[in-house]
Amino acid sequence: MPLFKTKDPSIPPGQTLTTGFPVLHVGDVPQFDPATWRLRFFGLCENPYELSWDQLRAEPAVEWHGDIHCVTRWSKKNTTWRGVSFRSLVERAKLKSGVTHVVQHADNEYTTNLPIEAMLGDDCLIAYEFDGAPLEPIHGGPVRMLVPKLYFWKSAKWIKGIEFLDRDQKGFWEVRGYHNEADPWKEERYSDVPSWFG
Repeated sequence: MPLFKTKDPSIPPGQTLTTGFPVLHVGDVPQFDPATWRLRFFGLCENPYELSWDQLRAEPAVEWHGDIHCVTRWSKKNTTWRGVSFRSLVERAKLKSGVTHVVQHADNEYTTNLPIEAMLGDDCLIAYEFDGAPLEPIHGGPVRMLVPKLYFWKSAKWIKGIEFLDRDQKGFWEVRGYHNEADPWKEERYSDVPSWFG
């Protein structure tokens, strides 16, 4: 896929534009069965619940249009995503007082963590379409998290659970030395010392 360097001020430092959509993930692409797939909302909430595939698709749909950035230094401009507002699903869960963080749980035992505030903007979706078509399995389909303001490992592919916590709990890449916050504009790619070094 073509990559080209740019001095475009709308692209974070250290990034290179791509006209393709690079594929990077942990583990194999999982099989999807719409009859058994569920998305769970659990942890510190008054109303833990789950959605089936049909229930998720029946939720009011919203779109987000903008750029995405990967920690491996590619950026893709002018992408369009369609899905369900994450904030609306959180509101249904009725969070308990003291919730500070969210852990996204996905297939292949993948997790990633974020402060709850980082996920309540209009740009955060449970996404099932990309550029007008169903989200391809290699890109996280049928459904993935979308948190485009941060490096893309914070947008878990093949999402299957959202856990609400009163503390931070580092995820798969975070405990392997990736930065906990992942702001592309600050080049928060990696921590100084991986936590698994002790």
